[in-house]
Amino acid sequence: MKNLITKLAGMALAVGLAATGAAQAGKIDEIRERGTVRIGVSLGGEPIGFRDAQNNPVGYDVDVATQLAEKLGVPVEFVDVSGDARISMLVSGQIDIAVANTSATLERAKSVDFSIPYNRAGLRIIVQKDAGITSLEGLAGKKIVVGRGSTGETFIKKAAPEAELVYTDNFSPEGVLLLQQKRVDAAIEDSSLLDYLATKNENLVTLPGLHSNDPIGIAVAKGDEGFVRWIDMFVSDYIQSGAYETNYKKWWGETANPPALTPLW
Repeated sequence: MKNLITKLAGMALAVGLAATGAAQAGKIDEIRERGTVRIGVSLGGEPIGFRDAQNNPVGYDVDVATQLAEKLGVPVEFVDVSGDARISMLVSGQIDIAVANTSATLERAKSVDFSIPYNRAGLRIIVQKDAGITSLEGLAGKKIVVGRGSTGETFIKKAAPEAELVYTDNFSPEGVLLLQQKRVDAAIEDSSLLDYLATKNENLVTLPGLHSNDPIGIAVAKGDEGFVRWIDMFVSDYIQSGAYETNYKKWWGETANPPALTPLW
């Protein structure tokens, strides 16, 4: 009996170690065996992600995703995602990774895992110059574009409950068009998007101040800690190698000051 118990314990340990090893290398092995990595990017606003004249995905996040795929050693398959779809498509396995301007929040972290930040942004408000809006209080009774399921929507509901929310799944072109046609008075989005938009349209102006300081992380489905660790190492290399500063200034201009990021490795 003692020998039988010892043998069973040894078999259980061997199975456990094998399962642990498979979990640690699982997603990377799956991606390499498939031969492509499916990366969700949000093509909803310049300069984070959008389509060029030839309909190709371009932008800051697209460049990060491309570099990540190169490090994995496989071609990238871009999937346009937006809003809550970023999370649900990871959970359902439709995409492997989301490099989609996703704020790493405690609520979202219940469903997916995040890397260390590869960018930072804060919520900012942009308004029509002639709308007479100079503060959050001025949004009462005004139409403001918000992304469905976004941190901006959550913030406005609390900070300006009397504002009239106009929902969009893609800030660009939908939200931008609403602003350009003056069908709305304002919008709330990441400062990285709105600061860029304000330089392109003389009828729009951003209000002073940020309403958050959000870490923007690469998101993956839960269940593979080894994969998260590898992505953290990728982001650390992205920051330390100078690629982060180069990529940021490529899209926001040579005089831009990239937000400070801390590598983990």
